[in-house]
Amino acid sequence: MTVNTNDIVKLSAVEMAAKVKSGEVSSRELVDAHLEVIEAAEPSVNAFLKVSADVAREQADAFDAKSADEKAALPELAGVPIAIKDMIVTKGIETTAASKILEGWVPPYDATVIEKLKAAGMPILGKTNLDEFAQGSSTEHSAYGPTHNPWDTERVPGGSGGGSASAVAAFEAPLALGTDTGGSIRQPGALTGTVGVKPTYGGVSRFGAIAMASSLDQIGPVTRTVLDSALLQEIIGGHDKRDSTSIPEGPRPMAAAAREGMKRDLKGLKVGLVKELGGEGFQPGVEARFNEAVALLESMGAQVTEVSCPHFPYALGAYYIIMPSEVSSNLARYDGMRYGLRVMPPAGVPSTAANMMAYTREAGFGDEVKRRIILGTYALSAGYYDAWYGSAQKVRTLIIDDFNKAFEQCDVLVSPTSPSTAFKFGEKMDDPLAMYMNDIATIPANLAGMPAMSIPAGLSDDGLPVGFQLIAPQQRDEVMYKPAAALEAALEEQWGGPIWQSLNTPWLGE
Repeated sequence: MTVNTNDIVKLSAVEMAAKVKSGEVSSRELVDAHLEVIEAAEPSVNAFLKVSADVAREQADAFDAKSADEKAALPELAGVPIAIKDMIVTKGIETTAASKILEGWVPPYDATVIEKLKAAGMPILGKTNLDEFAQGSSTEHSAYGPTHNPWDTERVPGGSGGGSASAVAAFEAPLALGTDTGGSIRQPGALTGTVGVKPTYGGVSRFGAIAMASSLDQIGPVTRTVLDSALLQEIIGGHDKRDSTSIPEGPRPMAAAAREGMKRDLKGLKVGLVKELGGEGFQPGVEARFNEAVALLESMGAQVTEVSCPHFPYALGAYYIIMPSEVSSNLARYDGMRYGLRVMPPAGVPSTAANMMAYTREAGFGDEVKRRIILGTYALSAGYYDAWYGSAQKVRTLIIDDFNKAFEQCDVLVSPTSPSTAFKFGEKMDDPLAMYMNDIATIPANLAGMPAMSIPAGLSDDGLPVGFQLIAPQQRDEVMYKPAAALEAALEEQWGGPIWQSLNTPWLGE
């Protein structure tokens, strides 16, 4: 049969999987359709650092060649292609973390999540762009140029995972993986009108995720629907003995919770509005869409109450001490000795190991990475460790206590995902503090290891997407999937279809 590219790429991953299962389309046809869109969209979006067309076709052909019984034993999303943030190692496919210091590095092994995707028969379309070493909130800090927001290519897609979010929003991929350290999946989700999920810390293996801040990093799904995220999280989740922080229990029943949520019955669900995550500093359009979404939750039977988390205002300060401290430690390994870039000292400078390391790191790291390494090294230095790092960890404990008290009163917490819609390129580049403020609502969940997700809540007055954040208790990821799916269904009924139907896509010839 002839596959209409525009029709097929606009389906949800679940719908694509159903067509593959019925024999209506093959996995190879899905891959070819998305590669066609990538070729057309990339000049204006720049979501990919590396397109692995041959690998994806080979994997799709291998899936299509399986017997009906073999296919039936695979997860529901089998045969559906996926894009991978270039912070996750992929055997045989260049992995750079969007940094010059890793340019040309081809990993000899796969991350655990990649092994799981391959076992599930999901072809890998390529590696997506990000802020260098996942450090940024706009994808402007990539060493290979910024990614553009498909809703307005003069605006940022958020960060650090702007590449994965833009690829999914632009129909270059039906699914993607990202990493979330302080909001790097959820904030780009809010700015691009996609669904972004940060699972419970330890719920998805970090083995093979290039470390930024090890106590905060978490791999998670980037999709266009809540159910797609639930099914993808069930595939990549579970215990891994190669990750010492991996939770022994297997994935929670997230897809079942999402399907239950689609019935739009939230009677008995207690929803907490976090008082500290809203108000001053949040755009009026963002607040308006958020309040409308809360009203929809109430109309479906949810009980909404305001809860106070008094230490949340200190989360940003604590995060920007803890995270750079871990960055300075984790990035010490990039020294030109073992792999990646090596820059020898110029003539007249002694060719010592120390000089080679200094010149390599100067040439290989970008400004934002250097800023965070210096900040972290200072915070960990003798005489300042207790004053800075020690104090930040105490604040972290207080934030965990805030969450625990809030969850005694309610089942799920909600807030806007980002204080603003997508901003223009360069608008915040000269003001790091203004840039850091983008993560004010997402950081608390990372500090406490809580699962959280962002779903589209409509368009602001400026015609750009707004994100709605849900946070659940640790190891209870399914609790946020039910209200998220219910809200998604109610909003789509209100809009007359998904949010992206109002997205202008010239690369699809529309």
